[in-house]
Amino acid sequence: MDKYPSDVERMIRLALEEDLGPGDVTTDAVISGDVQGRASLFSREEVVLAGLAVFQDVFRVLDPEVAFELCFGEGDRIPAGGCVCSLRGRLRSILKGERTALNFLQRMSGIATLTREYVDRAGTGEVKILDTRKTTPGLRWLEKYAVRVGGGTNHRFGLFDGILIKDNHIAAAGSIRAAVDLAGKNAPHGLKIEVEVENLAGVAEALSAGADVILLDNMSVDEMHKAVELVGGRALLEASGGVTLDTVGPIAQTGVDMISVGALTHSARAVDLSLEIVSDVSADA
Repeated sequence: MDKYPSDVERMIRLALEEDLGPGDVTTDAVISGDVQGRASLFSREEVVLAGLAVFQDVFRVLDPEVAFELCFGEGDRIPAGGCVCSLRGRLRSILKGERTALNFLQRMSGIATLTREYVDRAGTGEVKILDTRKTTPGLRWLEKYAVRVGGGTNHRFGLFDGILIKDNHIAAAGSIRAAVDLAGKNAPHGLKIEVEVENLAGVAEALSAGADVILLDNMSVDEMHKAVELVGGRALLEASGGVTLDTVGPIAQTGVDMISVGALTHSARAVDLSLEIVSDVSADA
């Protein structure tokens, strides 16, 4: 896994605090603090694994002595019924971290699995499948990381690292050309200027204004074909708006360079993973 920022460790600690509160009353009442045991993590369906390091770090925050044996690695496709990894250590620690660790891993693996499906449906061409900023507040880094694990490409991370002139910017500026001119004069040097357009007239105006990237918003496949022909490689083209698994293939065949899919993060379901305690338990001497 990429070296993640310190914010992620803080996120893990906050998630544990949210779940544990002053303590796990059930586990503390039922399980002795000395009891050691083993658990296995299984996938109940075929998934693309993402977030394994975060899963492990949940337990390490609780108890650095919890040990792991991995059966698969990050980005691997896990078959239904496959054992992802096993854990050994204090049963109290394993049980207290179980839900939080699974929440992260199931969410991230769900995003990676859905992204891989979009990438596969797009075909073997050079088109890139992009994510968007439609992420769970506070979890953007993890969710965009999961997109990369699934074979997708990150769009801008936030409002600070990419210029995307949308319809409201255009309305405020007065026109596409005015908005592009203002961005060129006032935005940080070196950032490409992307403009969202809704029709072929907008494509022509954005191209003549000098846009580096033109986002084709909710256009039909036929319109996208015409936009590709009109632009002729003089700017990059991104298709966006309501893209589904059924439509991503035909859109990719239009010749656009990128396809952004908000569903990768806002609609990915958590995959079905299960952590099960194995019966061999023992007490420390």
